[in-house]
Amino acid sequence: MDLNALIMSTAAGLSTMLGALFVFFCKGKNEKILCISMGFAAGIMLSVSFIDLFQNATILLSSQLGDKLGISLSVIFLGLGIFAASLLDMFVPHQEYNDETGEKTHNNLFKVGFVSMLAIALHNFPEGIATFMAAYQDTKMGIAITFAIALHNIPEGISVAMPIYYSTQNKGKALKYTFLSGITEPLGALLAFLILKPFINDAILGGIFALVAGIMVYVSVEELLPSSRQYGYNNHALIATFVGICIMPLTHII
Repeated sequence: MDLNALIMSTAAGLSTMLGALFVFFCKGKNEKILCISMGFAAGIMLSVSFIDLFQNATILLSSQLGDKLGISLSVIFLGLGIFAASLLDMFVPHQEYNDETGEKTHNNLFKVGFVSMLAIALHNFPEGIATFMAAYQDTKMGIAITFAIALHNIPEGISVAMPIYYSTQNKGKALKYTFLSGITEPLGALLAFLILKPFINDAILGGIFALVAGIMVYVSVEELLPSSRQYGYNNHALIATFVGICIMPLTHII
């Protein structure tokens, strides 16, 4: 049972690598594709933050503490996540698109990919704990959750791989950073297996989910959305953002 749960968590986490394979279909620096991929990534993160993470956080905290306290704590942890991400961002100043000179630099893209990798890694870690605990209690439920998370993680892999690839023109680095974002899911499962099984409850998971949601919201609004518009294809970026927001809920259908 434990081994099956670990295998499921590993499969779910490493499905991010399927998203990273998109870099092999890219030739050169296509700024339109870059704008679309950044907008799509922003939509994905916003959707995951509010439809999955924050919603689950509210449900989990409310089930343990009641609706009023549960919802209030969800919002507090969401705010703390945004605040924590903003503090981290202060140490990494970023370059904006210069409207006067028309400068279109890729220097900031590596930072966008790196920060996206950190945000998704933080998201995947508690998700790995949750997947392990679900699979540990019920194998059939674990399989269903693993499949759903794998579908979620494919577009998340795109959001890490594309900016890393376009900033470095190195497919190996894109794959490496995407792998790092996904490997935290089985690491979370392993931690749950070795240490946390007796201590994990819905309130703790709920707080973690809300905190990570705040971090991902900040990354989307402060990093991905501005980057998606810095090359001038604003309509493409906007449409891609809406597509990203809409596509994630559809993964729950299957």
